[in-house]
Amino acid sequence: MELSAASALGMAIAAGLAAAGAAIGNGIATGKTIEGIARQPELRGRLLTMMLISVGLIETVPLIAIVIAFLLLGNIQ
Repeated sequence: MELSAASALGMAIAAGLAAAGAAIGNGIATGKTIEGIARQPELRGRLLTMMLISVGLIETVPLIAIVIAFLLLGNIQ
């Protein structure tokens, strides 16, 4: 396997793992928020605000991973 093919495969694996990790993180954050709202409905607004901020931060991880992977791929070729 050539170096460019191996680097492209590595880039795809890295991006896929980052996306899978973000999906798991979003699921946990959303599930815990729903549990919190079920226990204390009066805190719904605060919990949703904190969840949306957390989900936004979690979603930046795969984006950063993809950008880094493309930068590395560009340097290797």
